[in-house]
Amino acid sequence: MCGIAGLIGDVPAESVARDGARLLRVLSHRGPDDLGWLTWGDEVQRGRGDPPARAARAVLLHRRLSIVDLTEGGWQPMASADGRRFITFNGEIYNHVELRAELEADGHVFRSRSDTEVLLAALDAWGTAALRRLVGMFAFAVLDTARGSVLLARDGFGIKPLYHARWRHGFAFASEPKALLELPGVARDADPARLFAYLARGHTDHGDATMFAGIRQLPAGHSLLLGGEPVPFWRPGSAPVEQSLEESARQVRAAFIDNVRLHLRSDVPVGAALSGGVDSSAVVAVARHLEPTMALHTFTYAAEDPALDELRWATLVGDAAGVTPHVTRPTPEELVADLDALIAAQDEPFGSTSIYAQYRVFALAKQAGIKVMLDGQGADELLAGYRPFLATALAGHVRHGRWRAAVRLLDGARRLPGTDLPGLCARAAALLLPSAIQAPLRRALGRDDLPTWLDGAWFRDRGVDTALRPRGAAGLRGELRDGLVEATLPALLRYEDRSSMAHSIESRVPFLTPRFAELVLGLPEDHLIAGDGTTKAVFRAAMRGLVPDAILDRKDKIGFATPERRWLTALAPWVDRLLAGEVARALPVLRLERVTAEWRAVRDGKGAFDFRIWRWLNLIRWVELRGVTV
Repeated sequence: MCGIAGLIGDVPAESVARDGARLLRVLSHRGPDDLGWLTWGDEVQRGRGDPPARAARAVLLHRRLSIVDLTEGGWQPMASADGRRFITFNGEIYNHVELRAELEADGHVFRSRSDTEVLLAALDAWGTAALRRLVGMFAFAVLDTARGSVLLARDGFGIKPLYHARWRHGFAFASEPKALLELPGVARDADPARLFAYLARGHTDHGDATMFAGIRQLPAGHSLLLGGEPVPFWRPGSAPVEQSLEESARQVRAAFIDNVRLHLRSDVPVGAALSGGVDSSAVVAVARHLEPTMALHTFTYAAEDPALDELRWATLVGDAAGVTPHVTRPTPEELVADLDALIAAQDEPFGSTSIYAQYRVFALAKQAGIKVMLDGQGADELLAGYRPFLATALAGHVRHGRWRAAVRLLDGARRLPGTDLPGLCARAAALLLPSAIQAPLRRALGRDDLPTWLDGAWFRDRGVDTALRPRGAAGLRGELRDGLVEATLPALLRYEDRSSMAHSIESRVPFLTPRFAELVLGLPEDHLIAGDGTTKAVFRAAMRGLVPDAILDRKDKIGFATPERRWLTALAPWVDRLLAGEVARALPVLRLERVTAEWRAVRDGKGAFDFRIWRWLNLIRWVELRGVTV
C-alpha cells in the first residue's frame, strides 16, 4: 500500500525537481517507510530523496508503506527483469504466491518476495490479460521505455484510487487530488454537475469526474494506455443460476473463507475494524478460524447515543474470537478539532459525520501499532444488506404477480427494527411506475425536484440538468450492480482509502474480489433477501458455526452511524459562525438566507433534521480550506 504519482510530457529540469518533490511530500502519509523516483529521457535514472533537476519525458514517483517483503527487494519504482519496463504500484496482489509459482514454472526467475515484482512479471508475460487474473486492490503505472508508452490500471472495484489531470507540461497522475492540485495549470474550480449531485442528492464519487473540474479518475476495472481511451477489463455481473440455499451457502462459505485467507497475507501485524454487525463479525470470526494463535486486535467505534451504540455486539464477537479489543468514543468537540484534518484527508466533500467515526477507528489502530486492517466494506452492496433493497424485492414480486410473496415480504419487513414501511412501499411504487409519469406525480404531490435552499438557476446556467432522474426497474441484480459501480460503493471506498491512509494504514476489504462478486451476483435473488425480508440470507447461513448465532440473528441495521443531530446542535455556536462567515456569504450555489433559517429551525427543535445540514457545512469548509472557486 503506497502513494504513487507521475509526470508525463516534456517536463523541464526545474519542474522535475520542484514538482516531483512536492508530489512526494504531499503523498508522504500514504508511504512513510520509503520513497523513490525515476526519470526517463535519454536514459533511466532512479533514486531516493528529491528528484534531480534533469529534463525528462516521464517521471515516476513512489511513497512506500512496507507490508509485503519489507526488504530493499520491494523498493519502487521497480524495473522488470529485462530493464525495459518500470512500475510504480499502489495496492496488494493477494494471490501473488500462486501467480509466482505459475510464472516460475514458465521459467521466470524472481529476485525478491515482493508482490510488485510478481505483478510486473505477470504483465510482461500476459500483457493486460493479466489484469483479470489478479486478486487484489491496485492502481499502478507502467512505463515501457522500448515503446515510449505508459499504461495505467485500476482494480475492478476501484478500491485503490488513481486520479489524473492535464497540467502545464503534459499529463499527470496521482493517488489523491491534493497532489495534483500542487501542479501549475491544475485549476481549483469546482465541477458544477458534481457539486449539484452532492448538494441536492447527497451523491458523490460516480463516474470518472471529481468535485474538481480539472481532475478525473480512471474508472474502476479499466486500463488506460496514454494517448488512448480507458478500456474495461472487468465489470461486476454474472449469469443467474438455480440451486438450493444449502448449496449457495456452501459455495459462499468456501469462497469467503478463501478470500479472508488471502487477505491475511502480510509481513506486518493485521487488525480488523469491528462494528458488531454481520459483516465485520464474519471477517473477525473467519480470521480467527484460519489463524487460531494469531494476535488479533479489533477496533470499534462506540456511539454516545445508546440507540446507535453497537459496543455490546462487538464485545460479544471479540470475546468469542479471543481478540485484543480497542474502542474509540469521539465527542462533538473532538469532531470540530479534527474537522479540518478530516476534510483535508478526504479531498472532496462527504456525506455525513459517520466518516469521522471511521477516521477515529484508523487513528486508534495506528496508536496500537497496526499497519494492516481488515474491513467489511462492500458486503451490503453485494449481499443486499441495505433496507432500500427490500423495496426492490417487493417491486419485483408485484411486477411478476407474486402477490403472496409480496404480502409475506411486507409482513416480515414491518417486524424489522427501524423499517419505514410507508417509505418502503412508496419506493417500491416508484420502481413500478412508468418513468414518464414519475415527475408529474412528484409535482402533484408537492415534491419539488430542487430544495428551496439551492440556487437552481446557477446550475442550469452552467449546463447542469437539475431534473430528478426517474428510477429504473432493473430488478435486484441490476440495483446491486448499480450500487457497486455508481450509487454507493465508490464513495465508501474513497472514504475508507483516505481515512486509513491518513494514518498510514492499509485497509483491506475481503468481500471485494471478482470471484466472490460473480458468485453472489449469480445466486437466486431470494438467497439474498429471503421471503420474510431477512437480508443477506445466504451469508448468514454460510457463517453458521463460525459467527455467534446472536450476531447472525440480528435484525437491526446500524453500521458506523453517528448521533449527527445531537453533535451539530451541541456545536451550534460553531455552525452559526460558519454560516455567518465570508465564504458562506460568497457561495453562489446556496441561498444563504434560507439555509440559515432552516438551520435555526433544526437547532431550536422546530425543524426536521437530515444530512443536508452536514453537506452545507462540509462544502463551506472545503471551499475555504482548499481555495476552491465556485
